[in-house]
Amino acid sequence: MVEVENKYMARCISLARGGAGNVAPNPMVGAVVVHRGKIIGEGYHRRCGEAHAEVNAIASVKDESLLKEATIYVSLEPCSHYGKTPPCAELIIRKQIPRVVVGCLDPFPEVSGRGVRMLREAGVEVVTGVMEREAWELNRDFMTFQQLGRPCVYLKWAQSADGFMDKVRTDSSSPAVVLSSSETLRRVHRMRANVAAIMVGTQTALLDNPSLTVRHWVGKSPVRVVLDRILRIPSGYHLLDGAVKTLVFTAEKAVSRQQVEYITIDFSQPVLPQVLHELYIRKLNSLMVEGGANLLGHFLQEDLWDQMFVETAPVYLGTGVKAPDINLAPSLSLTEVIKRQDHVISVFSRKNQ
Repeated sequence: MVEVENKYMARCISLARGGAGNVAPNPMVGAVVVHRGKIIGEGYHRRCGEAHAEVNAIASVKDESLLKEATIYVSLEPCSHYGKTPPCAELIIRKQIPRVVVGCLDPFPEVSGRGVRMLREAGVEVVTGVMEREAWELNRDFMTFQQLGRPCVYLKWAQSADGFMDKVRTDSSSPAVVLSSSETLRRVHRMRANVAAIMVGTQTALLDNPSLTVRHWVGKSPVRVVLDRILRIPSGYHLLDGAVKTLVFTAEKAVSRQQVEYITIDFSQPVLPQVLHELYIRKLNSLMVEGGANLLGHFLQEDLWDQMFVETAPVYLGTGVKAPDINLAPSLSLTEVIKRQDHVISVFSRKNQ
């Protein structure tokens, strides 16, 4: 029975990924309707504000009379509240579907556990926790945002084989050492296209004049975030060009303009929690931190991260800007090693997630 349940839940998770890039800040969800061992309907949440996965799956069933003998599998707990769409739990009850299998519960306060309770009170058999870890991972950003009250934080950097991120530079006239290959660079831009925000520190902004946009992949550029305590970044730099929404965290008073918002915070207090709170209230549910070494190190030390991507290039620098020490993180585990030609990407996750 477990293998059968897992098979259909795996299909739900596969379907859900069809909504990637279109459903945020909502979660990706897939649903499958099964009657006597045969899939008779399936669907997924296609776009934020549109019909949920359960609605699409049920609507795809050609013979509605079969629903009364069917099981609906769904990767995330059916909603029980009126939002932009009616409650899916209510639809399941109205269609008299007798059995529901759920991947993981929805941590959103207006749903969490209520959808399951509504179904059970109506006499529907509900099974929860099928492929729960995989269902949670599918919506890591959404889950972290709801459970921890902050964006899901991804740390990313490239380093030499001997642990340096760059040579020591004092101004922007000296180019950075290129450690990513064309293939891993595309991977970075794919990651950018899938996060809500991307962040660098002041020194990285001054030395690299980065655009932090999506150029080597198809997708929307994330909101740009930069620390600039005393407003040192020149007005002509890419981050202030207004091409993409940009949040500048500073101790100074500055007038925001179109696409560039200045946010005053207290630099005498821990900075990162303030930044993450501001992103949270703006409903930016994920943040990719690209540098520099000092900023990345603070995220590690303060245990404000969720996944880490460390690319190691087959290059030896001998000296330079030392890469962050991953041992600064209180709890981490190596979850994946990706090899791309001579480059190795090590993926780390927090042990308590």
